[in-house]
Amino acid sequence: MRPRTRRGGGRPTIADVARKAGVGAITVSRALREPDRVSRELREQIDKAVAELGYVLDRNARALASARADVVAVLVPSLTNNVFADVVRGLYDGLGDSHLQLHIGNTHYSGLEEERLLQGFIGQRPSAVVLSGIDQTATSRAILKEAGCPVVQIMEIGTDPIDMMIGFSHVEGGRAVTRHLIEAGYRRIGFIGARMDPRSQRRLAGYRAALEEAGLFDLRLVTTTTAPSSVSLGRELFRDALAKVPTLDAVFCNNDDLAVGVLFECNRAALAVPGKIGIAGFNDLEMMDVAYPSITSVRTPRYDIGRRAIAMARAAIAGERPEQRVVDTGFELMRRESTAR
Repeated sequence: MRPRTRRGGGRPTIADVARKAGVGAITVSRALREPDRVSRELREQIDKAVAELGYVLDRNARALASARADVVAVLVPSLTNNVFADVVRGLYDGLGDSHLQLHIGNTHYSGLEEERLLQGFIGQRPSAVVLSGIDQTATSRAILKEAGCPVVQIMEIGTDPIDMMIGFSHVEGGRAVTRHLIEAGYRRIGFIGARMDPRSQRRLAGYRAALEEAGLFDLRLVTTTTAPSSVSLGRELFRDALAKVPTLDAVFCNNDDLAVGVLFECNRAALAVPGKIGIAGFNDLEMMDVAYPSITSVRTPRYDIGRRAIAMARAAIAGERPEQRVVDTGFELMRRESTAR
């Protein structure tokens, strides 16, 4: 719909909307900026006037007036990984009827790319920044500390938050699943990892700590690559792991794609799961429960983290900064057939 010109020419203004709706211009401005602060009936009355006049909100003008754009900058390492797709879905659902918009950047697991994206986003003066992980470079941390807006680090927790943080311990997740394998009776437990970003490194650290506590750690049990993760890569890495340690009796994979690949290779090689080989993954994507046999994994609350992160950001934007700056969501170990000896 093309905006209808008001009497005298030009685009419709807030004053025109106010006259049409029979309310004050301040009320219209409030309804457009923060719709939850006005009644539903009043919102509908103003929305009707906006539609009839074809009024278009000038977000650039609002940004200049408020010194902040109605934007939350979001940086994630992947837009195709189901883990971060769930996080982004939670972020969007958490916006509700807010006037805020998400501007998403893909860092491709690169600290330098994260710096570049942050420099561009901060120049737009966003209302808040949400970004994955706790391993920002010194430059990125400096940019964020000087940004003058709320910052929420997600999907992990640490001891030095830039501002706010919500997530879980990847070290403890790795430790928990490895202890489960030990308690199930497995003794030659391998670790299979791909890409090996900092979160994967911490899962490996948890795995190693659990095996060292049990006196079972052997460096030959660890098989990793910096290549991007995939199901087919899981098959290849498992073959490599067996070649190094033929007595391998279980594997902890640092994500679910790899775990499914291991299961496929076990089926091809007629290795009974869980009798001959136990398999565990991380993140607990839907396929883990429907695989045959179903695969043990660490369930991470990705969607919930997204929703809660945007709620923290919105509260801080409104001047109601949460008392708890670091929120540990925890995780859940989903014990399934693949490790049920």
